[in-house]
Amino acid sequence: MSGHSKWSQIKHKKGISDVKKGKIFSKLARIITIAAKAKGGDPQTNSSLRMAADKARSLNMPQDNIERAIKRGTGEIEGVKIEEFLMEAYGPGGTALIIEGATDNKNRTISELKFLLSQRDGKLAQSGSVLWLFERRGTIIANAHGSGKDETELAAIDAGAQDLKWLDENTIEIAAKPEDLEKVKKQLELNNISIAEASLDWIPKNEISAPDKSSAAKLEKLLEELDEHDDVNEVYTNLK
Repeated sequence: MSGHSKWSQIKHKKGISDVKKGKIFSKLARIITIAAKAKGGDPQTNSSLRMAADKARSLNMPQDNIERAIKRGTGEIEGVKIEEFLMEAYGPGGTALIIEGATDNKNRTISELKFLLSQRDGKLAQSGSVLWLFERRGTIIANAHGSGKDETELAAIDAGAQDLKWLDENTIEIAAKPEDLEKVKKQLELNNISIAEASLDWIPKNEISAPDKSSAAKLEKLLEELDEHDDVNEVYTNLK
């Protein structure tokens, strides 16, 4: 399992600044709104909404903000039209990139991201030319406090996990088929295993190394700049 494919802005951090926190909350609100618009505002019947709301709560997003985002999605309160996007691109040294996000102005966002790519020897790719290098996978980050490693692994395997990787003494990364993600998550919770995060990710089928130090430095800078963009939620790369 790769721990390097996902370059995420929405992650657990201590001492996060108010400005940074505001940007993260805005991103999360858009994700929640889109999920509610797609499949309704009830987290019990909308797994995408439930995962988005759970992530928001784990980052201490106020419940009022979450509820407003849901209501914007269901049309109960007015708001700007938000749409999701997925962009395929090549970074420095031929690295493959998948950029996911949400925006109220797709043309503006694509133009801005295209400029960022060009500044770091990157470029947009034709549809499908990068996506085939990745596969869709469910990822669960769980805390095994109070449960032993053996018990946690057994519960995950019994629930249908494809792969397991311990990130530290108490934190495990669990891979699942996309269609099994919710089932595995629920089974772990029934075994009193705390879920820190559950998400659908793009995982590279094969990872590559940067051809040289210059390309590696440019790619790192590009990933940071993409990560900071207001409309970008996730960036995936096939770099080791």
